[in-house]
Amino acid sequence: MKTQFEQMMDGLNDVEAFLAGKQEGFKAYVPLEVDVKAIRNRLGMTQAKFSDTFGFSLDAIKHWEGGRRTPEAPARTLLTVIDKNPAAVLTALNPAAFAAAVSSSERTTVHVSRHRKPQASRGRAKRNVYSAGRKRITK
Repeated sequence: MKTQFEQMMDGLNDVEAFLAGKQEGFKAYVPLEVDVKAIRNRLGMTQAKFSDTFGFSLDAIKHWEGGRRTPEAPARTLLTVIDKNPAAVLTALNPAAFAAAVSSSERTTVHVSRHRKPQASRGRAKRNVYSAGRKRITK
């Protein structure tokens, strides 16, 4: 097993090779642990809704959250993207619905709640708004 210094040097050697044109591409970082329950709670979804929306089995969600299993690397990658940008994943998984919503004249809003400490004055979480054509996505 390599020491932390050797791992860092390998990474720097990869960067140097890439910059010199000797190596193409890069290595993606996939987190070793993902807090599935925290991601699901930030989105304000039940286990069933989360599994249906993003294509995971309900049993997998239950096992991951219960600590009986750990998501494999591809699932951890998808979960990381869901955590950072759920609208992008929803668009990629269901492009027809997204295209229909964007092309329609009606304004569509998707609410994704994030559980945070309540603000002193109002007790509501701050929301970020993303626009995609005519579709308004609230996060």
